[in-house]
Amino acid sequence: MNQVVFLVDVDNTLLDNDRIQADIKAYLERRYGAPCRDRYWAILEELFQELGYRDYLGALQRYRVEHPQDMHLLSMSSFLVDYPFANRLYPGSLDVLERLRQWGPTVLLTDGDVVFQPRKVERSGLSEAVNSHVLIYIHKELALDDVEARYPALHYVLVDDKPRILAAVKEAWGNRVTTVLPRQGQYAHNVNALASFATPDVTVDRIGDLLDYDLGRLLAAAPLFEAAEVKR
Repeated sequence: MNQVVFLVDVDNTLLDNDRIQADIKAYLERRYGAPCRDRYWAILEELFQELGYRDYLGALQRYRVEHPQDMHLLSMSSFLVDYPFANRLYPGSLDVLERLRQWGPTVLLTDGDVVFQPRKVERSGLSEAVNSHVLIYIHKELALDDVEARYPALHYVLVDDKPRILAAVKEAWGNRVTTVLPRQGQYAHNVNALASFATPDVTVDRIGDLLDYDLGRLLAAAPLFEAAEVKR
């Protein structure tokens, strides 16, 4: 049984996913025109509503079904697969992972498809930074039993940009988890989302700000957390 396990999200937590999306939109408009960009993005959003994550390659497949004779957009897959994800890491991301690993097992906990998301995690260097401890689910907040089975711990620290996810895990694990919100990306700045869900135990402006925390301060942030439960 581990004393503490750190679970860290990827998109807009360690990696600037909003910037990646902006790059994809710009590429689509530049190469294929605004109508193609808009239709592809509409399909992508439809899939997001169905699946709960953005399936970039799945959206490409659906676009192809609608336009079976259009060969141009097929090159879009190369842009997605070869995208320089390492250039979109937030400052301090790798340093934070290194610090967390000094305190306990550190795992990337993310949602996504079975092709693009693993590619993103690998090419960004994040998988190597956590020694390949990567969990990719469809809805991670519904897979907590599996997370516990794979990485049993007395206490967890979850770092995620989505207030909804942090609140769901807090409800499930209670004082066994310290929730950390880096205020990066569209979800962390959504006023309605912030008002709708429980306040995270820790909020930082940037992921790199976690370098200012020591383990004791981080664990003590969880309300009613019994610090003696975990040997530091």
